[in-house]
Amino acid sequence: MERNTSLPELRTVNVIRYLTPLREGGSLPAIAEADDDFLYVLKFRGAGQGVKALIAELIGGEIARYLGLKIPEIVFAELDEAFGRTEPDEEIQDLLKASVGLNLAMHYLSGSITFDPLVSRIDANLASRIVWLDCFLLNVDRTVRNTNMLIWHKELWLIDHGASLYFHHSWNNWQEQAERPFLQVKDHVLLKMASELEAVDAQFKQMLNPGVINDIVSMIPGEWLIRDTPFQSEEEHRSAYAEFLTRRLHHSEIFVKAASDARQAAV
Repeated sequence: MERNTSLPELRTVNVIRYLTPLREGGSLPAIAEADDDFLYVLKFRGAGQGVKALIAELIGGEIARYLGLKIPEIVFAELDEAFGRTEPDEEIQDLLKASVGLNLAMHYLSGSITFDPLVSRIDANLASRIVWLDCFLLNVDRTVRNTNMLIWHKELWLIDHGASLYFHHSWNNWQEQAERPFLQVKDHVLLKMASELEAVDAQFKQMLNPGVINDIVSMIPGEWLIRDTPFQSEEEHRSAYAEFLTRRLHHSEIFVKAASDARQAAV
């Protein structure tokens, strides 16, 4: 798969200090300091869903950024084997030991607050763009209970796309899944506000294309690929991600109609 230059390269940082765990869900992300003097939310390759959650985070976050939504900078984060030696908490120590090597991290938005739909209102176009994105990515994790959105400097930022692309945990019938509606959209925190889905669909189908999708998929590190999959090579594995996303984009009217129908039933 050839890569062109329409997207910037992701930076790589070295983690120099583990600060505190964020005990949310089963993945145990953590706030950590890197050698560029910035703080990051570090996602570990040794956590429950392994590198597949990191791949979903990378693909989902960079597609969202390309479509103009606000995403904290994503970086690759190298974790040295020395980190697991001095951590007193055995669970965290095991996680660090299992995560030596290349992980993923996002800039920590210090001072941000969790988005609350009862407190912060957003316009129909932004809501529609986020709902479209999550239908496209099969993101099950943007609900009232867990919005995975932050308000930072009075703007809405999207975080945590690790639960997206859930088909890749088994790869069963993945071509067919690309053309299916996203039924979990009925639980989306922004669904009732998303009244411009068809207009957003037309806009995003012009912006997003196979070349951009290939560029983003090409960012996946080779060492994260071919783990618990039916593929024989990194190239074959990457091509499957690109084909899934391209096919889903081509048939976006299916998930847009399902989302519009769910919205009509909810309002």
